[in-house]
Amino acid sequence: MRALITGGAGFIGSHLAETLLAQGHHVAIVDDLSTGSIENIAHLVGHERFSCTVDSVTNDAAMSRAIGSADVVFHLAAAVGVRLVCDRPVHTIETNVHGTETVLRHASRQRKLVLIASTSEVYGKGTALPFREDADLVLGPPSKTRWGYATSKLLDEFLALGYWKERQSPVIVVRFFNTVGPRQSSRYGMVLPSFVKKALEGAPITVHGDGTQTRSFTWVGDVVSAMLKLINEPKAIGEVFNIGNGAEISIRDLAYKVKALTDSSSPIAFVPYSAVFDDSFEDMARRVPDIGKIRRVVGYSPTVHLDEIIEKVVAYWQVERAAQAAAPPRHASPAVRSVGNSAKLIPHTPALSLP
Repeated sequence: MRALITGGAGFIGSHLAETLLAQGHHVAIVDDLSTGSIENIAHLVGHERFSCTVDSVTNDAAMSRAIGSADVVFHLAAAVGVRLVCDRPVHTIETNVHGTETVLRHASRQRKLVLIASTSEVYGKGTALPFREDADLVLGPPSKTRWGYATSKLLDEFLALGYWKERQSPVIVVRFFNTVGPRQSSRYGMVLPSFVKKALEGAPITVHGDGTQTRSFTWVGDVVSAMLKLINEPKAIGEVFNIGNGAEISIRDLAYKVKALTDSSSPIAFVPYSAVFDDSFEDMARRVPDIGKIRRVVGYSPTVHLDEIIEKVVAYWQVERAAQAAAPPRHASPAVRSVGNSAKLIPHTPALSLP
């Protein structure tokens, strides 16, 4: 199989690429590196079945070529993270909607299967929990920036299902619920890596609000496994699936759990939302999925649960901290070579240990 991953240099995309290569498939990624990172895929550069194009998913010519060479498209490219969404609402909406429209248009013309990554954010302020895929969606007012992100991802879903209904273009929509694991950055407000890094540093672990808001955390390997099962199941075409873990925990309890599992001296600091975000921010009180549908269709069940997830994330950041402390200054990442309006990632031997 030849897979194209948009946003492939991101956290989830890089793990998906890694798994597909390990299974013997060919993998091409397209990423503009706005939130993805070359470091996430450095260990894949030079692999005979891997290629990376540094470009935007809104580039028609680049996407036409990339989709034409693929058997299946995993569309993961999107604006991500609470901080980015709040700071750059126009960029967020345009990236999500226009990028998805570009991918779907070219995939439809070439009759390629597309898996669209959506988000649990589309459930908004719904109170019928756990969230089911056929539930009514309750979003807040446009004055609250967060709902612009949720709306953009929901429009992606409507567009994908519209292509399936009107043009019989094969699509699958998945809604991620707080996917976590190695290589996830705390840069854009991702809560678990942020807590773990602060705990290892002995710095205050910052909880927004009173910490009673709850979330459900899913191991990235389980998410990748679920996506690969779905693309091989004909019954998944034209459907929406939650991918998550049914267990929920409050953010306050998560902070104390991270502190305990790292044996950290860090204090837990509760900070009002108003001290972090402007008045346009609004949080979701609870977020937990019903995973019955994906279990019935492909037999999905999460295999890694919260304590083990935290232990794995802690181990990753401990290794990262040790490596950063021991490493000499790095002068180069993989080189980027311009190719038309795009760029190709090529190995930079002195800076990389290649396969």
